[in-house]
Amino acid sequence: MALTFGTDLSGKVAVVTGAGGVLCGMFAKTLAQAGAKVAVLDLNEAAAKEVADSIKTEGYTAKAYKANVLELESLKEVHAKVLAELGPCDILINGAGGNNPRANTDKEYFEMGDMEADVKSFFDLDPSGVEFVFNLNFLGTLLPSQIFAKDMIGREECSIINISSMNAFTPLTKIPAYSGAKAAISNFTQWLAVHFSKVGIRVNAIAPGFFVTRQNEKLLFHEDGTPTERTKKILSATPMERFGKAEELNGALLFFLNPQAAGFITGVVLPVDGGFSAYSGV
Repeated sequence: MALTFGTDLSGKVAVVTGAGGVLCGMFAKTLAQAGAKVAVLDLNEAAAKEVADSIKTEGYTAKAYKANVLELESLKEVHAKVLAELGPCDILINGAGGNNPRANTDKEYFEMGDMEADVKSFFDLDPSGVEFVFNLNFLGTLLPSQIFAKDMIGREECSIINISSMNAFTPLTKIPAYSGAKAAISNFTQWLAVHFSKVGIRVNAIAPGFFVTRQNEKLLFHEDGTPTERTKKILSATPMERFGKAEELNGALLFFLNPQAAGFITGVVLPVDGGFSAYSGV
């Protein structure tokens, strides 16, 4: 039995987007272990099925669905299936998101000569790449909320949890679009919390610090397993001097979903970051 910190989600239906990934896949498993029936949503249907199957193997309830968080019709179809097969949504975890190389600069700082050199500078950022990153993160949170929050209106103990980032507090170098998009998620979390405050829906966000996932592993470690320069910078700016462990996000997740612990908490963005957001570097 997993450590669920006393949070009992029996009878609840939880929808998790991006659940084929490392962190959101773990969220799906944790919610199931706390008693929820879990809809595992991901654009990669095979990845979603793998997570759902692992949950069912442990004796819990989960079902995989292929969903594109940028397409309303896709979300509407999935919503209808979840309603029929699991029931109305009580909990929505907006975990789908990510970055794209087309929206990154090659260097941390612009220097004289970069416009003539063979480097991708700020002036070379691909507008379509920037648009994709903003859409994936912001619209990929807004659209599922539009579809699944309809089930929650007027019902008790319903929650939306968005996934923000350290980028939302202080933008990281090289990734302006991703940083801006995550800042938008934090702002949207506050907006949505106020908007739904009269109909029983609490909206909060988790802002992870640095965790190793499939998306960022190659940026953090060389092929031989040694840390990259970016990893050295991250750890030197993290007072606890290590990466987070995926399971260390579970406390924040289950706290927000526990009405006895967090029933009067809404519109909060909670860093889980080993002190990164508190450290000035001096």
